[in-house]
Amino acid sequence: VQLVESGGGLVQPGGSLRLSCVTSGFTLDYYAIAWFRAAPGKEREGVSCITNSDHSTNYATSVKGRFTISRDNAKNTVYLEMNSLKPEDTAVYYCGADLGYCGPNWPDYVRYDYWGQGAQVTVSS
Repeated sequence: VQLVESGGGLVQPGGSLRLSCVTSGFTLDYYAIAWFRAAPGKEREGVSCITNSDHSTNYATSVKGRFTISRDNAKNTVYLEMNSLKPEDTAVYYCGADLGYCGPNWPDYVRYDYWGQGAQVTVSS
């Protein structure tokens, strides 16, 4: 089982990035995928989640209206489109996979079975 994040980098405030999470070794169709982020000195924070079946989505309040999660099961890939980036979005971003749907406890990172290695996102002028 593998999840591999890519698309991170350095961007100025107000800029955009698109992260990708490419999965292998399991059937993505059956899994909810969530994005989390970890900033230095802070707890891992749930950013967004997309359910396996109807592709319903959830977002943290801090990113709602700026970030968009989507998935392409045929490509075994989940995306996180990030717009209007702020310095406080700076963190390592991880994708995690959990069998089933997101549900109300989607920000609880302990429920996710598989994780990627992370991608650094730095928002700075």
